[in-house]
Amino acid sequence: MAGTHSTDKAPAVPTPLRRNLILAVLCLALVAVVGMMASVMVAVPDIAADLGAAEGQLLWIVNAYGITFAGLLLVAGALGDRLGRKAILIAGLLLFAISSAVVVAVDDIGMIIAMRAVAGVGAAAVMPMTLSIITRVFPAGERGRAVGIWSGVTVGGALVGLLTAGALLEIFSWRSIFVFNVVLTGFTLIATVIVPGEGGDGRERVDVGGGLLSMLSVASLVFGMIEGPERGWGSAGIIAAFGLAAVTAAVFVGWELRHPRPLLDPRLFRHGRLASGAVIITSESLAMFGLFFVGLQYLQVIKGYSPFLAALAMMPLAIAAVVFSPVVPKLHTKLGYQSVVVSGMAMIGAGLLVMTTLDADSGYWPIAAGVFLLGAGIAFAATPATEAIMAALPEEKHGVASALNDVTRELGAVLGIALMGSIFSSIYRDRVGAAASQLPPEQARAVGESVTAGVRLGSAPEAPSGLMTGVFDSFQAGMSTALLAGVVVVAAGTAVGHVTGRTRRK
Repeated sequence: MAGTHSTDKAPAVPTPLRRNLILAVLCLALVAVVGMMASVMVAVPDIAADLGAAEGQLLWIVNAYGITFAGLLLVAGALGDRLGRKAILIAGLLLFAISSAVVVAVDDIGMIIAMRAVAGVGAAAVMPMTLSIITRVFPAGERGRAVGIWSGVTVGGALVGLLTAGALLEIFSWRSIFVFNVVLTGFTLIATVIVPGEGGDGRERVDVGGGLLSMLSVASLVFGMIEGPERGWGSAGIIAAFGLAAVTAAVFVGWELRHPRPLLDPRLFRHGRLASGAVIITSESLAMFGLFFVGLQYLQVIKGYSPFLAALAMMPLAIAAVVFSPVVPKLHTKLGYQSVVVSGMAMIGAGLLVMTTLDADSGYWPIAAGVFLLGAGIAFAATPATEAIMAALPEEKHGVASALNDVTRELGAVLGIALMGSIFSSIYRDRVGAAASQLPPEQARAVGESVTAGVRLGSAPEAPSGLMTGVFDSFQAGMSTALLAGVVVVAAGTAVGHVTGRTRRK
């Protein structure tokens, strides 16, 4: 691989107690940045009511964070390797806290969107540093357990964000979510005093061209996937976004192949385990966030759960991930990469299949079983996949490896929401048309565009006969089809991951 090696001296290994305290601090930082994306989704209705935000503005309040987060992960990973990981971690936490504090104080929607984008920049600096510091602090014999805990927190962090936001919204305004993030980040900043510092090789120049190309490619792809269902997949803007993503990705590959010190050498993907890990993580992240998108709507709109109860209903996923992630490394050592990963992906597929059986009359136990299987499967699949990616690169490149791992997670999340969300919306709209045909045209259009509107109009005393049943049946058809699409993607990802994972780097 092109590039020079760091001149850092090997750091002294901290004591076991300090290692675990460092792990706890880094997991707190991870919870803050991962939970932010999920928590704001819960607060969207309150933000709309308070600020009078239009639908397009609300979309950008949610998505500005994810675009900069995903788009800058590789750049942040490289900066951490070259300038020092602790320094980049602290800078990211500061950006994250300051931007959240500004949101608390302003009413201007444009400023809020801008601060959400700034928070995404901070999150991009934080997330890869957490994993790269963990892999440097923990010796080889303990690294698998630490990475397992990190993987569990990555999965559980989104649910922690949902649960915390739901609880806060029961009592306070939507701004309380950002106040909580400021407090959590401030505490984490203070606690970073125990994280060992390390000097990066400041003489190394960061691959700025590669960084800009990767950011533009990822940001264009994320933009296209997020905006596609809203603007139409065939619209000029979405086609242009995907075209730009493809062109800049191709230019990025060519640039990196010729650069003497590449940000990410494409030849690394000859390493079968690295390629397999990237595919597996993308697939499992797609399944989880796609389920969040349709599952939270099902719980809140169809079942009538509050935001807090909907988040609580998803907790078996986090429990399974946290319980199984630390023990997976032992199974990985005993049974091998392929057996553990394939078993995990099978659990994910089974969990999605259980969820396809849900309807308006379903009890909670099928929900709990489905999300528990999903969480267990993610623990079994993601932990070995993450270790495979990290092990493919030398220690001085662990920041880039961590960022690559995180990029696959974020892209999987975006793809899951876009793919499964668009399938769900299309099926629901097509199926509910007949039931809504008895309504005036404006109301019929509202029912077709929004399940919430369908439930509201269907529950009115003057509602046409069969409207509510039609809305519920259409929702169930859309959700089942979307989840089945998730099963297909998980199966395809398993097959590709299995084949590439069997190859060895030449």
